[in-house]
Amino acid sequence: MKYNRYPKRDAVKNYFPLPNEIFSLGLSGGEILVYTYLMYREDRETFQCHPSYKTIGEAVGMSNNTVKKYVDALVEKRLITTEPTSVITKKGEKRNGNLLYTIRPIQEAVEYHYEQQMIRLNEEMQRQYALAKLAEYDRKHPKVAV
Repeated sequence: MKYNRYPKRDAVKNYFPLPNEIFSLGLSGGEILVYTYLMYREDRETFQCHPSYKTIGEAVGMSNNTVKKYVDALVEKRLITTEPTSVITKKGEKRNGNLLYTIRPIQEAVEYHYEQQMIRLNEEMQRQYALAKLAEYDRKHPKVAV
């Protein structure tokens, strides 16, 4: 029997898709890791999942606070949305549940990323223009030493 270093892969089984654009959005390693885990856990029809911060943290080796920080960053970058859920205990008490994560279309996040880059570029151009004007003023109006 010949040893096969690369076994035949089933294209659907035990794999999940990760959009190529994720690597062009300037995400940190932690953000990519949390996003990847959420993609792994999502329902392929509803694009939703609801793991706890603890579950995500155990899977990717992060604390709950670190997971929360990266989830907040992914929401800000419009890759995911979150919704609070609630559960009813056996005693009939209403409690907070895990967040419901919805994976948003990657193109929306890419467009938002480009918009943010254009805003930053415009602000930098305005700053450079103001500095050039100030330098020109200083050349025309030299300060006299007393």
